[in-house]
Amino acid sequence: MSEIIHAHVPFLQIEQHLGYMMASSVHPEIFLSGETLDTILPEQLESVAASLTAGGISCTIHAPFMDLNPGSEERLLRDATRHRFQQVCHAAAILKPKVMVFHPGYDRWRYGDKQSSWLKHAIDTFREVLEATARTGCTIAIENIFEEEPATLLALLEACNHPRLRHCFDVGHWNLFHAPAVGLEEWFAVLGAQIAEVHIHDNKGFRDDHAPVGDGTIDFALYFQLLSRYAPDAVWTIEAHSRACLERAIKSIASYATCRKPE
Repeated sequence: MSEIIHAHVPFLQIEQHLGYMMASSVHPEIFLSGETLDTILPEQLESVAASLTAGGISCTIHAPFMDLNPGSEERLLRDATRHRFQQVCHAAAILKPKVMVFHPGYDRWRYGDKQSSWLKHAIDTFREVLEATARTGCTIAIENIFEEEPATLLALLEACNHPRLRHCFDVGHWNLFHAPAVGLEEWFAVLGAQIAEVHIHDNKGFRDDHAPVGDGTIDFALYFQLLSRYAPDAVWTIEAHSRACLERAIKSIASYATCRKPE
């Protein structure tokens, strides 16, 4: 089981939460939006990196995603996406995350029978990301968003065939979008061994509530059993909208799994 809990924090809020995180042994997943990447200075990134090191905590990064699509058929959108991805790769060289999470940008309703075209462009984009992070050495994890089943993500991972390109399984997104025949066991059977990080939050299947574990309809007893079996070393990230929800989520997780503090 994971020894460290990460929590989603926007970069511009990281300083105000560092004291709490160090005291609670909660490590940040730093979200870098496009606007933030356009305005932050290297010195700001270096300051945060130094604070993390001094506090003895690691980080992961969540890459920008709003309106971006690494497999878009529109060249200008691909160019914008690759520009943002290169920016976040430069930030990663300073922050030195364990894992960096990216959204794939695919949904079958938009692409229909053009999945192969999306896949070709996405492969090129993520090969650029892998090259840009070669010296950083962090794992690149592709998160499920609108995927109803895991085949598209599996095709991307297999086509790139790179040990640092893995999967980030977001159980809340799975609960919203999965096909009826694709339960947790079916998803883990296909991609479980590829999971490098998980995003943990709950919902009732109607909207992306980011609620604490136990507030929705997800079978977390089964989820943690599968996680232990397929991906025992995965990074655990709680995506909560407030500190109160984060603290409730940590307590709820403890009822399903033993989460040890880092040594």
